[in-house]
Amino acid sequence: MIKKKRRVRWKMIVAFLVFNIIFAGCLVPFVLFWGPFEALKVMAVGAVETSRHPQVVRFFLSEEKISEIMHTYDDHGNQVGGNIDRQTDVEDTSSGIVIEDIQGKNFKGKVMLISDPKRVKLAVTQEIGVAGERLSDMVKHAGAIAGINAGGFYDPDGSGNGAFPDGITVQNGEVVHNNAGNKVVDFIGIDAEGKLIIGPMDVNQIKEKKIQEGVSFYPPLVKKGKQAVSGDGGWGIAPRTGIGQRADGTIIFVVIDGRQPTWSIGATLRDMMNVFLEYDAVEAVNLDGGSSSEMVYNGKIINKLWNIFGERYIPTGFVVTP
Repeated sequence: MIKKKRRVRWKMIVAFLVFNIIFAGCLVPFVLFWGPFEALKVMAVGAVETSRHPQVVRFFLSEEKISEIMHTYDDHGNQVGGNIDRQTDVEDTSSGIVIEDIQGKNFKGKVMLISDPKRVKLAVTQEIGVAGERLSDMVKHAGAIAGINAGGFYDPDGSGNGAFPDGITVQNGEVVHNNAGNKVVDFIGIDAEGKLIIGPMDVNQIKEKKIQEGVSFYPPLVKKGKQAVSGDGGWGIAPRTGIGQRADGTIIFVVIDGRQPTWSIGATLRDMMNVFLEYDAVEAVNLDGGSSSEMVYNGKIINKLWNIFGERYIPTGFVVTP
């Protein structure tokens, strides 16, 4: 009789715990999207709205409310440059690489400076159309010493494994993937002279400009040394990745950590623009962000990934060859 009572009691405890877990899970979206915590709300809405599943946030909020939240920090985004602390982390003169830790008001991140732009190449997953690859593996397979994630991906079968680069992908001067056909896309390329070229292009224009390495993504952050972001950019706060170039040819990699309230909330597009202006970029553009944002150097991940499951499987990365 006592054993039976104990069994019943344990069943009640388990049922109680399961109920509370389910109940808490149901409450989370309401706390995130409707709660009183502004920074958390901006971070959550921005993360979902700029993900591959923006319809999730539309289940809870109207288009007008989403727009309002996404532009919460517009009034804070009028400043150009400044307020960024820099500290050298690595200065490898033999490889022409300098890495600095940076910190802004709401974010921390890494900046990598590569003096020879011709050493920056595009790595593509070895199983394109089948599966993506972790950035650390891309860097290793390319025989490179460093790298960042590059373009986004589309997901025709819903597997979310980073198998299909979105837009036009160019490696070693060849178009290796194209789901845009002859349409014009937002493109980021490096030509035969090591010049970073950013802007709308179709396949023929990419070939005419002798682009050697490139992916599709957007938006531009700096054009001809001038700011290219209005307000805070309208993409909310999130982990970010970007690439830029100085007038002397130096390539600038930027990765900002995010969605980690005790470490780094993340950056707006305005924040990213300010980082590139701080480093004297004449051209700069946003790359895929969120859980894809990552920087690798000498076989190690040197930023703090947001994804608790580790590296994301991605289709492309910009890498630095020896």
